[in-house]
Amino acid sequence: MPELTRRRALGAAAALAVAAGTQAVAAPVASAAEHHHGGPDPFDEVYRGRRIEGRPVSGGGHHHDAGYTVFIDGVELHVMRNADGTWISVVSHYDPVPTPRAAARAAVVELQGAPLVPFHTN
Repeated sequence: MPELTRRRALGAAAALAVAAGTQAVAAPVASAAEHHHGGPDPFDEVYRGRRIEGRPVSGGGHHHDAGYTVFIDGVELHVMRNADGTWISVVSHYDPVPTPRAAARAAVVELQGAPLVPFHTN
């Protein structure tokens, strides 16, 4: 067995540090990926006199693989998740927000009491 030298000891320590750093970085990425697939929590509330709802969906529709749908007073609000994890809606397209609930609330504010008109992609 080769003799332990200062160079080998430093090399082994560096390798351990890199391995530990890789594990520390990989753990949050894995949990972020799990969160993306699990999606945001469902919600159902009255906000400024409007009923807003959000829940996961499976397949179909015009959800751009977001896997989540939002309604204002029973009418679907088209939402989309951006690559950076923020959300936008057809009503507030240029104002990204952190969650679908925030997108629904922003749409309610923007609508100023007007009814949401259904969005058709056909």
